[in-house]
Amino acid sequence: MNNIIIFDTTLRDGEQSPGASMNVKQKVQIALQLEKLGVDIIEAGFAAASDGDFDAISQISKELKNTKVCSLARAIEGDIKKASLSIRDAKQQRIHTFIATSPIHMEHKLKMSSDEVVKSAVRAVLYAKTFVDDVEFSLEDAGRSDMSFMKDITDAVISAGAKTINLPDTVGYRLPFEIYNMVQTMAKHINNHAIISLHNHNDLGLAVANSLSGIQAGARQVECTINGLGERAGNAALEEIVMALKVRKDHYDKFDTNINTKHISTTSKLVADITGIQPQPNKAIVGKNAFSHESGIHQDGVLKNIKTYEIMKPSDIGKQTNNTIVLGKLSGKAAFKDKIVSMGFDNLSEAEIKKSFDRFKLLCDKRKIVHDDDIRFIISDEKLNEDKLYELKSVQINNCTNGLATATISIIHEDKIYSDASIGDGAIDAVFKTIDRVTKQQGKLIDYQVRAVSEGKDALAKVVCKVKFNEAKFNIIGHGLNIDTVLASARAYLGALNSYLSMSNSSPRNKHQV
Repeated sequence: MNNIIIFDTTLRDGEQSPGASMNVKQKVQIALQLEKLGVDIIEAGFAAASDGDFDAISQISKELKNTKVCSLARAIEGDIKKASLSIRDAKQQRIHTFIATSPIHMEHKLKMSSDEVVKSAVRAVLYAKTFVDDVEFSLEDAGRSDMSFMKDITDAVISAGAKTINLPDTVGYRLPFEIYNMVQTMAKHINNHAIISLHNHNDLGLAVANSLSGIQAGARQVECTINGLGERAGNAALEEIVMALKVRKDHYDKFDTNINTKHISTTSKLVADITGIQPQPNKAIVGKNAFSHESGIHQDGVLKNIKTYEIMKPSDIGKQTNNTIVLGKLSGKAAFKDKIVSMGFDNLSEAEIKKSFDRFKLLCDKRKIVHDDDIRFIISDEKLNEDKLYELKSVQINNCTNGLATATISIIHEDKIYSDASIGDGAIDAVFKTIDRVTKQQGKLIDYQVRAVSEGKDALAKVVCKVKFNEAKFNIIGHGLNIDTVLASARAYLGALNSYLSMSNSSPRNKHQV
């Protein structure tokens, strides 16, 4: 049996999805869930990109117990030094360094000859080896690189000590049979002197297919992200690769992973909640409609035998479809705790459980039925809004004429209550302007999304807003949850502000592709 190493880059390449920025606490939260999922290696970030990235990698390195922590670094000594410092507390460490190898990149981006590129690559690997034993080297844009040059540079970096050779299809250009031929040729050339890894982008919708073709050809590591997040059209989706290998054992009987698939659904939802980027409803494995049947013919078949239209069970990915415990206003803390553990939330502190339980009881007073999604979002909302420099106390809206509205808001800050009011173009605009007045911060709303998290007229409203505060060159995401959409919006905007103020570094993140 060949174990396929799952290298998750949600926190690095996934964060490069437009609007997917995360703060340190959110990255740690995702990293802990990825470890629970069974990911072998987490690429926690790009240490040299910003102090925020460095801090996140450092904190993740301290928290993880089993999963290897990796930092990306260009083939530059300064980057590699930063990477080594960021992962120094990790129990298992890797430095991932890279340089472009395609003719178009070398000529137009690097402005370097092929000999200069090889020398830079070797220097980078040799320097990285002075800090860690495990060094991965990537040939950026391998998908458009010359095969003879790929062999030359690979020989050089393996001799220098690289243990993993990554062949990224950086622009998502190659077809499955081309990836197969490339990997097969390189596997024969490398002859087990290093592990071949794949990092496929999804520009043509082929990232997962290319990854599976590469595995068949000899790749033993795949670099992927939760929900397929990533630059442009995204990366190969972890959940799709893993479930393809599991469901099609008749074809992939020689391959296995360390992923506990029952945590896929929880992990997907956590990443979606934090980034504010929900998978499309018909997304494979984790989409809202992935296990839904509306056609009468399909429904009839499923009722007679579920295997007629389902090739896997929802429970295979940890999706709760039938749960005999129904929670309501009379439910106690023990039943609530049992429910959330069954949903995958088994690492909450007693204080976190109490806060979530208190909010659950408040919700029970307002509606008859509390769905699993309500509970999940309550817990996620508590985790996402732990930093409460400013805390919302009350909101009052008065509608004026011609679409104008007045919002009166009270906010708690350092145990004192501050209140103010403002007029805006509608209730939401008035709320945001009033928060700016109370906190003396200036926010510009970049994006605003609201959706119901469950069914019915009294469904909880989940609000995600993207805000740019003051003169910052980056956007911050805030999350809010409440039956009242206006209150949810106020919580989301204030959450974004708290996140902005708690960030240790306000410089923009540099983005680098692999």
